[in-house]
Amino acid sequence: MVKPSPFADRRRLAELWRVELQLFALEHPACEALWRHAIPLMPDGVPMLWMAKWPGPWPVYVDRAAGAHFTCADGIDHVDLCLGDTGAMCGHAPRASVLAITERLATGSTFMLPTADAAAAATLLAERFGVPEWQFSLSATDANRSLIRYARQVTGRPKILVNDYSYHGTVDEAYATLDDDGAVVSRRGNIGPPIELSVTTAVVQFNDVEALENALATGEIAAVLMEPALTNIGIVLPFPGYHEAVRELCTRYGAILILDETHTFSAGWGGMITGLELEPDAVVIGKSIGGGIPAGAYGMTSEFARAVRESLELEDIDVGGVGGTLAGNALSLAGIRATLSEVLTTEAFAGMTDRSTEWTAGVQNVITEFRLPWQVTRLGARAEYSFRKFAPENGREAAEADDFELQQYLHLHALNRGILITPFHNMALMCPATTPADVEKHTVAFREAVVSLVG
Repeated sequence: MVKPSPFADRRRLAELWRVELQLFALEHPACEALWRHAIPLMPDGVPMLWMAKWPGPWPVYVDRAAGAHFTCADGIDHVDLCLGDTGAMCGHAPRASVLAITERLATGSTFMLPTADAAAAATLLAERFGVPEWQFSLSATDANRSLIRYARQVTGRPKILVNDYSYHGTVDEAYATLDDDGAVVSRRGNIGPPIELSVTTAVVQFNDVEALENALATGEIAAVLMEPALTNIGIVLPFPGYHEAVRELCTRYGAILILDETHTFSAGWGGMITGLELEPDAVVIGKSIGGGIPAGAYGMTSEFARAVRESLELEDIDVGGVGGTLAGNALSLAGIRATLSEVLTTEAFAGMTDRSTEWTAGVQNVITEFRLPWQVTRLGARAEYSFRKFAPENGREAAEADDFELQQYLHLHALNRGILITPFHNMALMCPATTPADVEKHTVAFREAVVSLVG
């Protein structure tokens, strides 16, 4: 178990939590009614069990949304700094995406056949991420699964290497961590793991070049699957020279380097790959590129794509465990084409980064004012604070800084003041429609929450 932060009196925190729960219940009777109706129909009354992790006695039910705001069933306007945990990084209902998706939906949405949007979407992705050949999925999870299979296919090797406390969707191989003795074990909370993770997976700490080389030197690693910066455990940025070392080691030991930019796309127009001039063998992107509908994609170098294609027989290409009937559907591709060409533009990212810079400064000012043992880190349009004095250098350090009770209080406090941040950590994301006033609203509420804690 993660130890609670030494900051914040636990008795005071419990009383503050009780007060915020009462306030939430008072202001959300319509949401409560919807939740009680749903309880007999869905576990915990939610369509996915992880939605029960939102702070409060029941979830907020969304009625409508546009740009950086949504209105709940009780008519309360919220600044959305979660944005579907990146799924709505383009903002809610962006006009260009909605028009393209609506037009495509009215003329047919899925055929198991390509449309003109397929090549258009692939061209846009190639321009941004630097690898030329693309395939499409319904999620980044599916894209990661496909590339793992392809990497094993072309290398003949059994294991995938991931970073400690990484996150790559619901990919079985990625639910691995290191115990105190450095052994690969199943990550806490892993639901029904099908096999011992040490059989399929190697794990090293982010930023640890020596550990990476030792793992690759075994000759067992088919692919290194990693984010350019860790995100879902708090933002952990790479050391100078780290990515160059990763690239060189993967080349030397014959492992496929897969960079998952699903969250780090917040760094800018071409994610961290373009920003840092990285050279992966494959790229994964999902969530934000579809304009709000399910969409994922994975790109490959020509060399890797050729090796994959030459290893497959046409007769069996549909039953090899890659793709599904709805993968690459016309509706998703229309959304990708419109979103990348008209919504998540260079200009949009500039504004999003400005808002994130303002949010980070607001949080840092409060941390400094009250001499909190916390820190805040920014990655383009995304920023996050954690309950440790210095920025974490790897996943374990980030995980050890977690304090679930304190986090839940801060999230509920914000929610009661019309601000939504991601329920799984202290992350805020900006979209093209986020305004300075939206950011300032969080800064004011965050300071109020800290004042309540310190007395």
